[in-house]
Amino acid sequence: MAQLLLGKNVADAINTDLRRRTAALREKGTVPTLAIVRLGDDPSDESYLRGARKRGQEVGVEVRLLQLPEGTQLSQLLRSLDDLNADDAVHGVLLLRPLPAALREHTNTICDRLSPRKDVDGMTAASAAGVFTGSAEVGFPPCTATACMEILDYYGIDCRGKSAVVIGRSQVVGKPAAMLLLGRDATVTVCHTKTPNTAALCRQADIILTAAGVLNSLTGDFVRPGQVVIDVAINYDAGKVTARGVGGIAGDACFQEVEPIVAAITPVPGGVGSVTTSVLMKHVVEAAEK
Repeated sequence: MAQLLLGKNVADAINTDLRRRTAALREKGTVPTLAIVRLGDDPSDESYLRGARKRGQEVGVEVRLLQLPEGTQLSQLLRSLDDLNADDAVHGVLLLRPLPAALREHTNTICDRLSPRKDVDGMTAASAAGVFTGSAEVGFPPCTATACMEILDYYGIDCRGKSAVVIGRSQVVGKPAAMLLLGRDATVTVCHTKTPNTAALCRQADIILTAAGVLNSLTGDFVRPGQVVIDVAINYDAGKVTARGVGGIAGDACFQEVEPIVAAITPVPGGVGSVTTSVLMKHVVEAAEK
């Protein structure tokens, strides 16, 4: 039976440290503040907003919501971001995505309008460059990729000299996670939809980080004893039996096949996702400290 790498333990440790740091900032007259920019009223945003507000309250970070209409014009959104850039009381800014359809073609322009020093979720090109170069001077890595590293650190999983396979090459998880693993001296292979031998490559790895977003795509054929699996994906499994009935979220890993084989694995839910919001608050606090 694999060790379950529970995200709650990691998040609790981060939160304890953040409460100390936010208290020190407040004694100096600084209230660490996150501004969340939301366009429209997509119901899927609600649970994230509730979670961010709750976590902010727990650790001493003020969370503000800038609610804009779905039909907001590009120029208006850019002005709003300029205002947040200029507001010294705001230390971090998070733009909820995906953007409304009319603005999606301008996503790069919009994200890069944000000041890298307030980019707490790795949205800007400057932040991506910082991840690539290993520099902590500008911006922050995406929170989900960072949460994976926090889990490895908390459970004492040393990446040095290890072979790691990252499944997925998204800008949000796959690519930054690969760079962060390289920064920990792992030897990294990135697999994607055009990789012909993903299962064979995974079996050779010491660490597998899967972010494909495909339910049950990581089966028992992909793993061997002794491995660590970090399952980042959030998929809907209509057949999953939960305390509330049938249907629930699941990762990429076919858990009943993979868990009995590997040494350690993050569950879904209860793994990476439960650390991400704490990482977001950590980035806000670090921005305030800078």
